[in-house]
Amino acid sequence: MKLVLSPAKSLDYESDLPTQTYTEPQFLKQSDKLNKLLSKKSAKSISKLMKVSDNIGQLNYERFQNWELPFTQDNARPAIYAFSGDVYRGFDAYTLDTNKLETLENTVRILSGLYGVLKPLDLIQPYRLEMGTKLPVGKNKNLYEFWQKDITAKLNEELKEDEVFVNLASNEYFKAIDTKALKVPVINIDFKEYKDDKYKIVAIYAKLARGLMARYIVENDCETVEDLKGFNVENYRFHEKLSTETNLVFTR
Repeated sequence: MKLVLSPAKSLDYESDLPTQTYTEPQFLKQSDKLNKLLSKKSAKSISKLMKVSDNIGQLNYERFQNWELPFTQDNARPAIYAFSGDVYRGFDAYTLDTNKLETLENTVRILSGLYGVLKPLDLIQPYRLEMGTKLPVGKNKNLYEFWQKDITAKLNEELKEDEVFVNLASNEYFKAIDTKALKVPVINIDFKEYKDDKYKIVAIYAKLARGLMARYIVENDCETVEDLKGFNVENYRFHEKLSTETNLVFTR
């Protein structure tokens, strides 16, 4: 089984790492090209491009200026420990048993505006670059055009025939994959809360649940769609009536 997650805007470069094992991103050449382009921009133009405050624009201006190759454990950190948003609070990588690191590395992929697609233990430097950012790169009018072929080809290279491929990413990031070109079908997952007499998606809970599901898949060595249906963390249960073959719905 393979699954994809979105990255997070909030980062943790302070906590002690539970492992010294790391890998290197596949597409550092492309990442370096993006950084060269972005490092030429002023803090003000970065704020405008990203639609963020002056403070956040300044922070990311400094990050682009401080980009340094090669990546080492001194200037970078594995992605699964660096991202700390809601999805990653749900996943809680710091408490994952280190004997599950191989399963983690084989199962989880993280989509990224700067790095394309990451393995969990790939080193990354602090950054913010959302996939939906309207950034022309050469002949590509945006990051989707820049990344789609590379991301899709890499996933196809890694996916085995008949392997289950689970989408736990946001629409913004999942659009970076050309699903028609994938060699396996996609299993989409929704998490819904029962509120005001109906089931609805609540963004913050859905993000946490994506992390919880990713953790469940890794810890339980899930391989089949039936394995996924057993997910029962934080009172979620598989809802057969709301689900289809390719869209599993979990409710609480």
